[in-house]
Amino acid sequence: METSYQGGVSRDDGGDNFQRLSQTIASNIKKISQNVSSMSKMVNQLQTSQDSQELRNQLRQIQNYTQKLAKDTSSMLMELMKLPADQPAHKLTRDRLSDEYINTLNSFQVTQRLAAQKTKEDVKKVKAENATIGDPFGMSSGNSELLELDDTNQRKQDQINMQTERTLLELEEKERDIRELESNITAVNEIFKELGTMIHSQGEVIDSIESSVDLASSNVESGTRNLVEASNYKNKLRKRKIYLALILIIVISIILILIFRK
Repeated sequence: METSYQGGVSRDDGGDNFQRLSQTIASNIKKISQNVSSMSKMVNQLQTSQDSQELRNQLRQIQNYTQKLAKDTSSMLMELMKLPADQPAHKLTRDRLSDEYINTLNSFQVTQRLAAQKTKEDVKKVKAENATIGDPFGMSSGNSELLELDDTNQRKQDQINMQTERTLLELEEKERDIRELESNITAVNEIFKELGTMIHSQGEVIDSIESSVDLASSNVESGTRNLVEASNYKNKLRKRKIYLALILIIVISIILILIFRK
């Protein structure tokens, strides 16, 4: 499970850009897929006995890392799609990586949405259980009675106040997680839009190229048929000449035989 990310990919002037980008993208897709699997397990542990603040912190950390990795991978994939795919193998590689990345990105977003949903449920539950959370003392009047509290009651009230403060901090953290998750979900949606636009545009170019190839192939096939027909005609003509020559030889031979007999 990857939890820290520096971003980007080294760019050298030499070498095969297509090969370098495709290998990096494939590696990133694998990392994203592994992280999504880890995130899914963590999200399933939320709202269970295994739930803890440490678990949520780990979930937030891997989620942020994966988000940055996905953003960079998207940029590299769009760069790859701009490169000319002269070889059929390059086109197959590009299409495969595009499909794998979109599927992995979709799984990532589904996991994010589930995490956001569970966190929202937690916030609603805590607020419902602490309806007086805005009043640290659990009441809006009767302040004069607080002066008569003995030491024992005061300690209990201090504990209540500390618990209320912790609850407030937890709520703030959960709400921050929700805002962060929703922001990341929106960012993933933008990646989908950018990729969709790129794939659609690239698809038109590919279709145009394929149409040209089909036309060229059709012309080649037509030319080949013409050559075959011309060759067949030439062979037939040659055979006719041979037959005529044989007939002529036979006729001359017969005439010569008749002459010599006389």
